[in-house]
This record gives sequence, structure tokens and C-alpha cells, in this order.
Amino acid sequence: IRPCTFTNAKKKTMKKISFAPILILLVCSCAPKKDNIAIGPYPQTAKVDTVDTYFGVAVNDPYRWLENDTTRETAGWVTAQNEVTFGYLKNIPFRDAVRKRLDEVQNYERVSAPHREGAYYYYSRNTGLQNHNVQYRKKGQDGAEEVFLDPNTFSKDGTTALGEMSFSKDGSLVACLIQTGGSDWRKAVVLRGDTKALVGDTLRDLKFTGIAWRGNDGFYYSSYDKPKGSELSAKTQYHKIYYHKLGTPQGSDQMIFGGEKTPRRYAGAYLTEDERFLVISASKSTTGNELYVQDLANPQGKLMSVVADMEHNHNVVDNDGSTLILQTDLGAPNSKIVTTTFPNPGPGNWKDLVPETEHSIRGVGTANKKLFVNYLKDASTYVRQFDYKGKAERDVELPGIGTAGGFGGRADEKEVYYSFTSFTTPGSIYTYDIASGKSTLYTQPKVDFTPGDYETKQVFYTSKDGTKIPMFIVHKKGVELNGKNPTWLQAYGGFGISLTPSFSTSRVVWLENGGVFAQPNLRGGGEYGEKWHDAGRLMNKQNVFDDFIAAGEYLISEKYTSPQYLAVVGGSNGGLLVGATMTQRPDLMKVALPAVGVMDMLRYHTFTAGAGWAYDYGTSEDSKEMFEYLRNYSPVHALKPGTSYPATLVTTADHDDRVVPAHSFKFAATLQEANVSNNPVLIRVDTKSGHGSSNLSKALDVTADQFSFVWYNMGVIPPMVKKSM
Repeated sequence: IRPCTFTNAKKKTMKKISFAPILILLVCSCAPKKDNIAIGPYPQTAKVDTVDTYFGVAVNDPYRWLENDTTRETAGWVTAQNEVTFGYLKNIPFRDAVRKRLDEVQNYERVSAPHREGAYYYYSRNTGLQNHNVQYRKKGQDGAEEVFLDPNTFSKDGTTALGEMSFSKDGSLVACLIQTGGSDWRKAVVLRGDTKALVGDTLRDLKFTGIAWRGNDGFYYSSYDKPKGSELSAKTQYHKIYYHKLGTPQGSDQMIFGGEKTPRRYAGAYLTEDERFLVISASKSTTGNELYVQDLANPQGKLMSVVADMEHNHNVVDNDGSTLILQTDLGAPNSKIVTTTFPNPGPGNWKDLVPETEHSIRGVGTANKKLFVNYLKDASTYVRQFDYKGKAERDVELPGIGTAGGFGGRADEKEVYYSFTSFTTPGSIYTYDIASGKSTLYTQPKVDFTPGDYETKQVFYTSKDGTKIPMFIVHKKGVELNGKNPTWLQAYGGFGISLTPSFSTSRVVWLENGGVFAQPNLRGGGEYGEKWHDAGRLMNKQNVFDDFIAAGEYLISEKYTSPQYLAVVGGSNGGLLVGATMTQRPDLMKVALPAVGVMDMLRYHTFTAGAGWAYDYGTSEDSKEMFEYLRNYSPVHALKPGTSYPATLVTTADHDDRVVPAHSFKFAATLQEANVSNNPVLIRVDTKSGHGSSNLSKALDVTADQFSFVWYNMGVIPPMVKKSM
């Protein structure tokens, strides 16, 4: 027994007492479904006597042992659960047909926008079902095409991927970040741009990092010290920024920021295009950052603070000589663009360049000394072009209502590329002439899908407290509003992240089989700026769940669907959303699909980089009030024995070191014990995948299982199967 104590602001003490588990896997009898696909028998998960005391309140944690991802007992539990899950899934009669159709829809060529690096133009292509995009290049725009890197050759099983390529300014060197098994940990290798030969510099144990080249001598990167214990679940606390000089061992790399002297959970470095200024962004959470700048043209120059607190968000967009252009939400919840002058860059010297408007700024691109400001209007994109004096030159005419991104290039570029997508428009690439404002289609994929057969509408429904919430609804034209349409309700609602219209080839299979897709823009997101975000975090988090529940109630009241035909879906913070919703309103839906979710709100901050989420969530250590608020909605703790819960397929992966799989393990074990309905409660644990699937094949496998599970438990045979019968 090793009690651990700490004292909070109110001087109250929490004690933690843990006992090592003795695991015995038993089985319990569970009634089979009436159509003869048996549920279970589930492995009976062993319980241990683990109690945490928060502010005088004892909280049992009987499945604490599942947090240890290195033991044979945990591995045995995962194997036993997967046997039950895949035994169930393989007996769904149309599962193979769903997987085949997903392959058919996904099997189309996809090409990215090119980017110029030295004498070459680089771009990616996927012929259709390749696990990873292949990196190509041409010498000049009209040169012969050649393969530069093919990540499909990195490993036999296809679970090793190319995370990022970062070129030196002249294109002669490129650092490649390599990801294994879906983990957030990376290694970096350096190649020569012309010959593709390895330079010999291989760096290991990088995490949450980009690569920022300084000339051809070396680059900046970020990482943590390798944690003691499991590298996939142990807490990572102090992010560090290093400078690596080519030709030297990683052990001699110079730490330039972070560590115990300036403890930050997240820290990143980047350079302005002219490489005059080094910029460092540092934060303790996922929102708000300090900003530092160093003039590299001055041999005696040192890091200078631009913003010294972490209350707001800031980044350097570009520079024009000694003038810095920044995006900030300081004094502007919807964000604005300002200028300041080095060496006095602090907020007291900021001047508005592009003032705040009623619509939030989601990003700023630069090229040819122009600013391309990406705004959101009711969760859809519009882009406005400005010069570096702040003069608005034009609104970019986009192909329609949807989501646009890109608009980035070098100062000497006369044209840029941008992407455009919507719920019924596959992601297409356009060339934009900066002088004339004319857009020209560069590439558009040919998908087995007819956009004109479908319609998208945006509605505004009323949440519990009277707030109007926008929601996109997509379905086949002519769908009958009879309450019997299988409906996929998916949302996120957190961390200021905005959900905008986007095309999904997998979603085609859902829609073409008569399904309805609904995407509400819940509070907690960034669709209406920082005020919208604030309305869904900390002690306002319940607003997010209320918004999601109200979305389901709207779809039911308008006869799109009914509880028998509603599935609620979400991943990561969205997995928390699903977990909280199904525990608060298990009667609302027939199926719940919580994916890689944050399910234990009392302990999330003790794993990997989870402590950085406290800005949105708060922690159980903050105060008694915060502890009680978190415990009230924490999915693991909100489950009630003897309750009828919906059919549930929990999904996670063994290499998820963002939201560790223990969250899902403990939730599934608790739910299997609490549920008294005949609905299945299954957990699907992918191998060699992380917070997202590690390759395309694995992603399609998960989607096929989710679609099949949903349709089967709704009692629906998808029309594509009926046609073949």
C-alpha cells in the first residue's frame, strides 16, 4: 500500500489506496438474441478493492487493474473480450457485404495539391485501396513523375505510416516523421531531396511535434522524456524543444525551451518563411498559449516574450521585415489579426490589421504577401483576401456551401491551391489565381456516388436552456419522415473544435442504404468563437450533453427517426459525449458507439498528456464542487446497476496513447455488469492502431463492424443486401 496525498486550494486532502488484483476470468450466462446470435457469454471481469477518497467522499474503482497495459491479466481480458465481440460480429449475416461495399466506394484515385520544394513539385496519390498515400514528385510542373516515398513498404502489416515530411527551405533536405502502430511517438529520419539517400540522422522518441528547419544545418523539434513504466499510458509532463544539428548524435541536442525550468505540457517551434524569426508557442492546456519570438538575424538575440500568460490563443502568421502579423483572440473572442513591431512585440504595441467580426476566424493563410482569412458562418466556410495593410480585396468565390482549406504558399507564389468539400461533394482541389481571384478545378475524385440524389439542410433546434443549436441533416431525396429511418447522430462538442461539412466515402454506404446522417454543432466547439467554447466547458459541460440529447429529440419529433432507429456516435471527446448521453438518457437511442472515449473523468489527467485537457474539463483535484460535477457525468461512474442500456459497441485500440484504452476497458466492464437489457454490450480492441486507425484497411474494418452492428440491432437489413437476396 502506497498512499499518495496532495492538498488543494481549500486544504482538503485526497488519499488513494490501491490493492494489486488477483485476476480470475469467469464467464456468465447471458440470454441470446431472439434471432439466435448469442450475446456473450461475457468474460466476468475480476474486481479489486480499490478506493479513492476525494474531499471526504469514497469512490470505488474495482477495475483499476485494467489501467495496467503491461500485464498478462490485462492482455488476457482483452483477448477474451475480443473473442466475444468478433464472435458476435462475424455472425451478422450482412457484415461481409457491408465491408465489400465499403471497399467498392473507397476504391477511387485521390491526388493532393502539389507543393514546390526546390526544383521539385511534391504531391501524394492513392490508387484507391492502398493503406497509405504514396508520395510522388516531378522536376518542374511538366517533369516525369517518380515515386519519392511509399509508406506502404515501411512494414509488412501496413501499420507503419509517414506522419509528416518537412523540407528545408531550398528543398535539399527533408525530415520524415515515422509513426508505428498508431502511437503518438515518432522517429525522424533525414533524407537528401535529390537522391533520397539517408543522411544518417535518426532521432527517436519525438512526440506532438513538427519539424522546423533552420537553413540546412539543423532543425527544431519537440518531445518528452520517455516515461517510466508503460510508454503508452504513463503520464508525460514536461514538453521540451530541442535543436538538432545535422551530423551530431541526438544525445547532444540542445534543449532551448521547456523541461523543469519552464514546465509546459505542450511546446512547439516554427520559423517565419524568411527564417528571420523563431517562434515558440507554449501552453499547459489545449487552449491558451504563451508566445515567444527570437530574432535569428541577431547573433546575440534571445527569446523574447510576446504574450506572457496562457489566457488566450495567439500565433504568428507571417512577418514583413521587422513587423510581425499575429492572429489572436485577446479582446476578440471571434479572433482578429494584428501587427506589432520587433523588438517591442507585446500587446501594448498591437495594432488591428483585420478587426474582429461577428463571424469567427478559424485560420489564416498567406501567399504573395496576401492574407487569406478563413471565417465560419453557421459552421460553413467563407474566405476573404486582404493585403498586408489590412485592405479587403475580395471574398473568394467558393464552389458552394461547405468547407474550404489551404490558401497557403510562398511569398513569390502567384497562385495557391485550396481544397473544398461538403457532405455531398468529394474533396476537390482548386487552383486560385491571386491577382484575378479566379478558381480553376485542379483535380476532382470520381466516386461511386451521385450527389444529386441527396440533400443537405441546416436546421436550428432548441436545447434545454433555450439556446439555438445548428445541425446539418443529410439524406436521400424523398426520404419519408415516418420515424423509421436509421439515423446516425454524431457530434464532438469540445476543445473549441468546429465540425464543418465534409465528405466521407464511408458515409456514402450509410446514406445510399436509406440512412440519415445528422451533425449538430454543440456548445464546447468553436463554431461561434470562444464564447461558444466557454459555454460547453468546466461547469458548463452539461450544456454539451443537453445539446446532443436535444438533437436526438428533434430528429424524433420531426419524424426523421425514433428511439428504435437512432444511433449516437462520437470519438475521443465525442466518445465521452456518447458515454454521458447514454448514461443520462438510455431510452433515447437504440445503439451507442463510443469510440476511443474519455470515460473516467476522475482520473483522465493521470495518463499520458491528459492533464492538458483540464482547461475544458477541470480535474477531480480542483475543488469539491468540481469533483462532484465530474463524478456526476463521468460515464464510468454514472452507470447504474439494474438499468436497461442500448446496444453498445465500444471501440478502442492497444496503441492509443492519446486517450488510453483503460478508459474504454473500465467502461465496458462496468456496463456489462450494470446492463439488464437483452442488448449486447461489446468492446472491440484493435491491435497496432492508436487514437485513429493505423491504416486504411483497419479503418474500413472498424466502419464495417459499426454499420453492421447498428443495422442489425435496429432490426434493419440494408437495401443493398435485400437487392442481392
